[in-house]
Amino acid sequence: MAAPLSGMTGFGRADRSGPFGRIDVEARSVNGKGLDVRLRLGSGLEAVETALRDMIKARFSRGSVNVTISYDAPEGAAGVAIDEERLRAYAEAAKRLSDTGLAMMASAGELMLLKGVIASDDMDALVEPETLAAAALEAAGEALAGLQSAREAEGAALAEVLEEHIAEIEALRAEAAGCAAALPQAIRDRVKAKFDELLPQGLDADRLAQEAAAIAVKADVREELDRLKAHIDTARGLLAGGSPCGRKLDFLSQEFNREANTLCSKAADPALTRAGLAMKAAVDRLREQVQNVE
Repeated sequence: MAAPLSGMTGFGRADRSGPFGRIDVEARSVNGKGLDVRLRLGSGLEAVETALRDMIKARFSRGSVNVTISYDAPEGAAGVAIDEERLRAYAEAAKRLSDTGLAMMASAGELMLLKGVIASDDMDALVEPETLAAAALEAAGEALAGLQSAREAEGAALAEVLEEHIAEIEALRAEAAGCAAALPQAIRDRVKAKFDELLPQGLDADRLAQEAAAIAVKADVREELDRLKAHIDTARGLLAGGSPCGRKLDFLSQEFNREANTLCSKAADPALTRAGLAMKAAVDRLREQVQNVE
């Protein structure tokens, strides 16, 4: 079964409560050229960062993904303990630097902020780190699943919009093909009328055919129409295949635009020019929506 089409905007949340305290997770994402992951982890949850990043990369390939995990410890784990031996070592090192003039003497408050001086009192006894990490990752998985569902809901809506734009391009291609089919005779009639105006005696049939053929070759858009048909088929195939396909659709929309531009530049008929210009506008609308696809 093909993966569903996914957008890049969404939100998910989850929480867990137990003897370890309370964990709240919020996951949100917006459009991005690549996958940009930003984490905000509550105190005591630093150990889950690597696993959490792996979980995000397993679900998403594009978008700016922000995950916030807040943690409230259980009652009785709010006290602090001071590692006096470590604090003493920091103080002695600070004094040596101060005596040599390399730095100003640090205050007690500054020393207390150094790593390892203050530790949670009885935290390990009340909460096993493995239990806390497992609960955090379980809640994060639920929040990320909610985020993924929201992105897929956006993708379902995008699929309908993109198909409308592709169908519009397809209709304009058919209109351009009709103009192109009638183009050789229109060119011949236009050349004959011009020469009849300039040459009262008229133009012989062979010369008229040569002039009309030369102009028709320059105005031939069959290759562009064939490539447009191939691009339309490819776009529908990408939509059916699901995400990740945003980058491919973006590249394809550039190719659509290239063919529409060539169609306009070669157009030797007002109707063909109108179809080409309308196609350029439709391609611009397609490309704008493609930017939202994962």
